[in-house]
Amino acid sequence: MTNRIDEQQLLLRDKAERFAHEQLKTEIAASERTGTFFQQGWQKCAEFGLLKMAIPEEYGGEGASLSDLLSIMEGLGYGCEDMGLLFSLNAHLWTVTTQLAIHGTPAQRSRFLPGLLDGTLIGANGSTEEEAGSDVFSMRTHAVRDGDYYILNGVKTYITNAPIANLYVIYATIDPTLGPLGVTAFLVESSTPGLEVSQPLEKMGLRTAQMGRITLKNCRIPANAILGREGRGVKIFESAMEYERGCILATTLGAMRRSLEACIKHARTRRQFGQPIGKNQAISHRIADMKVNLDAARELVYRVGRLKDAGKDATMEAACAKLFVSETYTKLSMDALRIYGAKGYLADSHTERELRNSIASVIYSGTSDIQRNIIANELGL
Repeated sequence: MTNRIDEQQLLLRDKAERFAHEQLKTEIAASERTGTFFQQGWQKCAEFGLLKMAIPEEYGGEGASLSDLLSIMEGLGYGCEDMGLLFSLNAHLWTVTTQLAIHGTPAQRSRFLPGLLDGTLIGANGSTEEEAGSDVFSMRTHAVRDGDYYILNGVKTYITNAPIANLYVIYATIDPTLGPLGVTAFLVESSTPGLEVSQPLEKMGLRTAQMGRITLKNCRIPANAILGREGRGVKIFESAMEYERGCILATTLGAMRRSLEACIKHARTRRQFGQPIGKNQAISHRIADMKVNLDAARELVYRVGRLKDAGKDATMEAACAKLFVSETYTKLSMDALRIYGAKGYLADSHTERELRNSIASVIYSGTSDIQRNIIANELGL
């Protein structure tokens, strides 16, 4: 065993690595320069079974454990350099597909899950606003009841998958005076009149993941498009964040392992002052720390999987994973660049690209300080 990952999960991880090496190869430097989404890669991942793996069989999924899916995700992160694609897949899985399986009505599941599972539909989570990021429940997007419909107005921003999505989970308040108790989640299709999506926003990293703004202008949404119940949006949002925070960084475990192995190889072959640079303690100790932190990060991620598989709450554990793994990812990526030196600083190098990608991890799904707030709250502070 490795970090309490059983043999079956190691086989799944290896299988995902081989799949990624063979099927998800792309000219990543060129794709990043143009911000091109790897649509073919998305479909290949769907055909591989990624999108339906952990969804219950009665809803068209495979009913695998979350721990098994995390193993697959780690393998993909190791074998696929397009972290933007993997980030988009994570957003789709944890905030839309999983929540529809948990909270959707039979009619909603029947209508949307088949497409979400076979890759023909792409999902996006519409919660963030300019003035409602960390303070998400101060959102201004509102919904007004009009007979058998709701009229939605507002603007969502920094939404992953927005420019390419077919289905959005939009959070809106039915009554601002109710605070969190007024927040309601709606399933909104991209074809809805009055819904406008911006062109992709340019970003520092994860450039192949499409991010944009969603503007809702008098969008008429059927009342049966509510996900869950009126006023229960907070429950759905928190469920989505528990899954996302705990699981979205599984792919970065693979990316960090790839970086670690590259640094070890470089430290063995790069010579300065008549010997490999790995003989320098400043280098070897840095690499040793990378190994220790990666192993600790892996355990925190897989702990979330074990808890959810056992039907237990993982709010604090997901926040711990998100905090530690994101901070570890950025530190490891920075250390890799230091080990490579000027070569690693060149544009389009794997170290430069990984550092840019890693920085976002301390922001998305709740900043590191928000994770600390959650942990403190769970500890009764």
